[in-house]
Amino acid sequence: MANDPRSERTRVKREPQRGQYGSRVIHEILDAGMIAHVGFVSADGQPLVIPMLYVRDGDRLLIHGSSASRLLNTAGEEVDLCVTVTIADGLVVARSAFNSSLNYRSVVVIGKARAIHDGPAKWDALRALTDGLIPGRWDDCRQPTELELKATWILSMPVDEASAKIRTGGPNDDDEDLALGYWAGVIPFVKDVLPPVPHDALRADIELPEYLRRWKKDV
Repeated sequence: MANDPRSERTRVKREPQRGQYGSRVIHEILDAGMIAHVGFVSADGQPLVIPMLYVRDGDRLLIHGSSASRLLNTAGEEVDLCVTVTIADGLVVARSAFNSSLNYRSVVVIGKARAIHDGPAKWDALRALTDGLIPGRWDDCRQPTELELKATWILSMPVDEASAKIRTGGPNDDDEDLALGYWAGVIPFVKDVLPPVPHDALRADIELPEYLRRWKKDV
């Protein structure tokens, strides 16, 4: 991935001062998320957006789906995608309804994705996706069967045409509104991880693994 992967397609045009293009900040936002909204045009010409699990694996995204998915059935050798990831950080409460807003971090990635069909490469991608979501899980679960591998598709998409957009801070009220008698500020969002809940049918002798006890996504 280029240190500055901006292009005319990913250049932030509205509120351009919020746009950021460095690979470090783009990677940080992608790593904080796990669900991407994936936009594409289906084989029958319909524009669609589907939420899908993903992880960043180096300079590419690995996007997980079912072989029955319309997106994955659209993907021949390559498919054009627009992938967006958004982390909401807080509601911005302004004195005026117009200036109320949201603090957020978002990334848009545009490019061509390719389905991974090769057996060893697909196996490695599934391992990277599983451990990307929950580090240590791949070696602590049953491995996929041939039938499960066929039912699962992984798309690989390079992160080489992307941009980030970030809003932080309080409301940008008009000067003439500052003296109004309305509360203004930010309602911050905190994402926390609760203790894992065991399955009802879990055997009594199976203890919670330490890697699950410690799991926490850095948002």
